[in-house]
Amino acid sequence: MEGLRFLVVEDSPTMRQLISFSLKRFKGCKIVEAVDGVDALKKLQTEEVDMILTDINMPVMDGLKLVSLVRQNSKTKELPIIIITTEGAQEDRDRGLALGANAYISKPIQSSHLLKVIGDILEKAN
Repeated sequence: MEGLRFLVVEDSPTMRQLISFSLKRFKGCKIVEAVDGVDALKKLQTEEVDMILTDINMPVMDGLKLVSLVRQNSKTKELPIIIITTEGAQEDRDRGLALGANAYISKPIQSSHLLKVIGDILEKAN
């Protein structure tokens, strides 16, 4: 699994760095960063990505709205999406998955857990 392209959507620079750092375990991967849902949608117009990792709570456009818009777009609707958030409530998890997210990870994230979830999703996709 080389050369994967990830879109990390997270308003906290520290969290973005942490996630990006974990993703760098994938050889030759490319990481595109976005600060909120609107920024992410702009990036998706010009960047090809293999997977989206998004927070829920962000200004301008939250992660749930982003997931639903990505799923409605014929170009991006098949993209795997992982929600990474502090929102650990079951209803948030259910909503995120109902909107079409492939996985839901609560913060604080464990690098090994994140990489396993990504690996599982990519295996299912192939």
